[in-house]
Amino acid sequence: MHFSIPALDTALAPALQAKINSKTKPLGALGQLEQLALQIGQIQKTLTPSLDQPHLLVFAGDHGAAKAGVSAFPQDVTWQMVENFLAGGAAINVFARQNGMQLKIIDAGVAHDFGKRDTLIDAKIAPGTRNYLAEPAMSAAERDAALAKGAEIGRQLAGQGCKVLGFGEMGIGNTAAASLITHYLTHTPLADCIGRGTGLDDAGLARKRDLLAQAVKRAALPTDANALAVLAEFGGFEIAMMAGAMLGAAEKGTLLLIDGFIVTSALLVAARIAPQIRDYCVFCHRSAEPGHLAQLNDLKAETLIDLGLRLGEGTGAALAWPLVRAAAAFLNEMASFESAGVSEKA
Repeated sequence: MHFSIPALDTALAPALQAKINSKTKPLGALGQLEQLALQIGQIQKTLTPSLDQPHLLVFAGDHGAAKAGVSAFPQDVTWQMVENFLAGGAAINVFARQNGMQLKIIDAGVAHDFGKRDTLIDAKIAPGTRNYLAEPAMSAAERDAALAKGAEIGRQLAGQGCKVLGFGEMGIGNTAAASLITHYLTHTPLADCIGRGTGLDDAGLARKRDLLAQAVKRAALPTDANALAVLAEFGGFEIAMMAGAMLGAAEKGTLLLIDGFIVTSALLVAARIAPQIRDYCVFCHRSAEPGHLAQLNDLKAETLIDLGLRLGEGTGAALAWPLVRAAAAFLNEMASFESAGVSEKA
């Protein structure tokens, strides 16, 4: 599967940096916002970037391994939470409304029939993955179908004028899948990739660690297994479809708002397929899940905020969105020393 993501426009970087430096402030005084403004300008190949039609996509899918006890919640919570999203009552609905983001829910593989609904995109590959404790979670064909459908969604939104795409997810058991993906792709010890997910107690955490160790033993993948093989063994349809959407959107020059642990596991896969996608990503927050640190280190990423979040749904991306807007706004609207008649440093 090939994706052609354009390299950032380095030729424009000096002019962008000069514009940033000319603003009425000490050099570097806006910290990470300055780096972000430079990145956005390079992605859009302009000194005056715009952040039109921001969307937040929540990909939902069920995991066969959830029934084995890798989560504190029963599998039915996946479809019940999707209903909550569709009714407008979840945290991500609140934050997306507050911050002017268009929210779309994607059924990538939930074990439930929602019918035709407003704000729901039916992209179901199958009613959940298989139990990776006994067999691969998905076939190569299912994995590739999920990646392709995600890429189609990402490209389509970009074609409709969306310049910013945030990512969220819902799927009981998906922190376990993300832990396994992170273990293989970052070569971090498995125990360091496993957290409490939706709120496991000590006994539940120990059980989760034992089950995931069993999954690793069953799969018997080499330590240098490629990302597509790892995704098929352990991933969820929502993770695979997210990775495809990231790749398809980045091909069209879209800024990607990366949420926490599970979304970043999808990005790890996408970055192995097309490493240049890294330049299109804004890492919105640091998750309280321990494996997220391994992911961020692997991607050499610095996050905008650290609020101790571990909710998922794209909530970290929605909360960081005002900071992204601020980066573009200061670049476009802030006076320069010359225009404001302010004396520069000697």
